[in-house]
Amino acid sequence: MQEDREISRFQRPAVVTGLALLCCAVWGSAFPFIKLGYQLMKIDDSGSQILYGGLRFLLAGLMTLAFAAVSRRGHICIPASSLPAICGQGLLQTTAQYVFYYIGLAHCASSKSAVINTSYTFFAIIIAHFVIKGERMDWRKTLGCILGFGGIVVMNMKDGGLSGEVSLIGEGFILIGSIAYGASCVTLKLLARREDTTMLTAGQLIFGSLVMLLIGWLMGGRLSVFNLVTTLLLLYLAAASSVAFTIWSLLLKYNSTGRVTIFGFSIPVFGVGYSALLLKEEVFSFRNLAALLLVCAGILAANAAPRMKKMPHDAG
Repeated sequence: MQEDREISRFQRPAVVTGLALLCCAVWGSAFPFIKLGYQLMKIDDSGSQILYGGLRFLLAGLMTLAFAAVSRRGHICIPASSLPAICGQGLLQTTAQYVFYYIGLAHCASSKSAVINTSYTFFAIIIAHFVIKGERMDWRKTLGCILGFGGIVVMNMKDGGLSGEVSLIGEGFILIGSIAYGASCVTLKLLARREDTTMLTAGQLIFGSLVMLLIGWLMGGRLSVFNLVTTLLLLYLAAASSVAFTIWSLLLKYNSTGRVTIFGFSIPVFGVGYSALLLKEEVFSFRNLAALLLVCAGILAANAAPRMKKMPHDAG
């Protein structure tokens, strides 16, 4: 009975919307803070960026594990049978996504990367269509994706378009990272059917980050300039990832992939808002307001389907 109440709670439209937007707002705040961290720690090469990301996600995984230990009074356990799945999820969701993203970002304009990165929503919905029973593409999801992606394109258009050359190591790597993240949203939902979502989140973050640290070190990355400010900044980024990934995992467990991932289009919108507050950038333009309206319309369109029946526990 208690489990049924939990399932029902995480399927309520207001709860899904509120928690999904909370996750996206947290992830959106990471953009300016990561840039600030790079500046303060004098990070200007891909190896060091991957090392920084690896340390961030390792701390996030340990924080998630610590939270589970405290809330469960020390009764935490990851069965040996779950390790292959958790390690695979870590490689896909944390390592592949962020290694390709950080390398690509160093060779691609930020406006382009923002547009390409949001394409993970398309990949998540399309992959779920073929992999998860009951998550078929329909006109609402298609319209939602078109409107949401259109909003991100409009927001990043300058001088009439997104110009510039295209390269495999730049735009190509960011696209590969987006595909990895879209696929990981689907595998996460599948794994959440039988795994403890909190332990799954902690395990995949820890394993994926350890691989990132190894890759960053092999690429010659180094971290220095640790002080109170840079340490607090890194701890915030880690805590943000820990909280957001845990909540996102719960939402994917109890709802369809498309219903949750469509909110990802709001991440760049939040990023622009934080840039205005923290970096004093001018954001109140017709272009940005139009983009915000398109993103909101996309989210509403994708969630306008008739209310879904309660999903059985074994189906997420």
